[in-house]
Amino acid sequence: MRGSDHWYKNSVMYAVDVERFNDSDGDGIGDFPGLTNRLDYISRLGVDCLWLLPFYPTPNRDNGYDVMDYYEVDDRLGDLGDFAEFLNEAGSRGIRVIVDLVVNHTSDQHPWFQEAREDPDSKYRDYYVWVDDPDEADVEAETVFPGQEESVWSYDEVADAYYFHKFYGFEPGLNISNPDVRDEIRSIMGYWLRLGVDGFRFDAAAHMIGPKGLESKRPDDPHGVLRNFRRFVTKRKGDAVLLGEVDVAPNRLGEYFGDGDGDELTMLFNFLLDNYLFLGLARENMEPIVEGIRLLPTVPTEGQWVNFLRNLDELDLGRLTESEREDVFEAFAPEEEMRIYGRGIRRRLAPMLDGDERRIRMAFSLLFSMPGTPMFVYGDEIGMGEDLSQAGRTAVRTPMQWANEENAGFSDAPADDLVLPVVEEGQFGHDRVNVTDQEFDPDSLFNWMQRLVALRKENPELGWGKFDLLETEEPGVIIHRCRWDGTGVLAIHNLADEETDVTFSLPGDPRLVDVFANRQYDPLDSAESDGYEFTIDPYGYRWSRLRSAKATGKSGWQDVGQ
Repeated sequence: MRGSDHWYKNSVMYAVDVERFNDSDGDGIGDFPGLTNRLDYISRLGVDCLWLLPFYPTPNRDNGYDVMDYYEVDDRLGDLGDFAEFLNEAGSRGIRVIVDLVVNHTSDQHPWFQEAREDPDSKYRDYYVWVDDPDEADVEAETVFPGQEESVWSYDEVADAYYFHKFYGFEPGLNISNPDVRDEIRSIMGYWLRLGVDGFRFDAAAHMIGPKGLESKRPDDPHGVLRNFRRFVTKRKGDAVLLGEVDVAPNRLGEYFGDGDGDELTMLFNFLLDNYLFLGLARENMEPIVEGIRLLPTVPTEGQWVNFLRNLDELDLGRLTESEREDVFEAFAPEEEMRIYGRGIRRRLAPMLDGDERRIRMAFSLLFSMPGTPMFVYGDEIGMGEDLSQAGRTAVRTPMQWANEENAGFSDAPADDLVLPVVEEGQFGHDRVNVTDQEFDPDSLFNWMQRLVALRKENPELGWGKFDLLETEEPGVIIHRCRWDGTGVLAIHNLADEETDVTFSLPGDPRLVDVFANRQYDPLDSAESDGYEFTIDPYGYRWSRLRSAKATGKSGWQDVGQ
């Protein structure tokens, strides 16, 4: 990294599935020219970093995560010229771009796999993991998709052998222990860096460097693989980032940053906190959130969490106990069709919170006040819903709802030609939830999110600062502060649907100046009492600046609760 140019520390990320965002040519599929045409909207929202889901050529059996060419753009979405123009226009607006790098596996249609299955003497044979009999496997492995895949081994008739896959059977796993495969990955990263991307989101990062069914196919130094990729990317572009999809046990999370050295992944999606955030929201109690924070390792100086409420997969609750998970299911996915894989929820945020904008705004306020980089997905800024008639994870990837017009303004194509049907009926139909209506409504969720994004970027303490929780006896209220470089921000959130008296104290009794709240409250003043006291609304929130906070040095989650 170049000095203090850690741009991602004070950034706001926005996840976009290109084929569901905006169609420019009327074929019913979103594309890069369509995304480029909407960059002014994204800029107006205040977002300064886009995470693009896979856009490579694909048979599209797994929402593009089954890649068959890492060096091209799927022709349904445009071409490399369209991508280059998009990058140029994004850069001119100060918007950085992180792209998905799916190198845990390929599509079974990828030329590497096709040659591997046809020629046992080909160098590509060892790009994958093969056995003559699955009983030969000496490393136990379970599929990521229970109920959809029976085994991590699939038989290939051409090769007359079984190949390993942690995900779907049409996604054979790459053998990262093979140095030629690692060379290929560096070449792919170098190619897209030259085109101008600002980093990569490593899909299934923990699985990528993990064992692949055979002990002999385990990398000698798994984390050395990540360190090598980090060095490569930093050398090619000093401020590029590596963002990891890593959902492992709490005591292993720090390994993926590089522990104290911070020389592996730059950023990690905060799956652990997301589990406990939803448990806290379900129980309307701060204790689960406090527990989630306590479980997190200290982040290296250059490292960063990416905090989120929902991504574009299922809400995976695998880090909770069975009883905790049932509490979240009961609150947010009471019907079986809303659940998936026995551990997840396939719904968007707004419907999970019953469309109650008090709860939606409080949840986003809490997210944005957490130390780290906040991320949200396209459509959540207007409160879009899901389509449970769609299979699996696809339920949350419906087309963007731009206007109350045909196809929600997403495309001019006949409705039958759309990549997915738009949501037309009910509380979250495009006649009731769309960008155009909300842009003209000063009290809309969109305009509120716009203010929240701006506020987050005006308060760098939340990305850089030292975090600590304040003691309070109200179980539904969580109070925390972030201090950095002589300044500080205090955030108070009421998780409960009831008015609550709040009492807390701060060393030195600093002056608190409100910068954001669900309504205007009386000023916080400790001069006439032993601490600060006020009454917060149901699902209320309040951010204040600490005018006399002192510098605290390091960033991270350390000193929680002290």
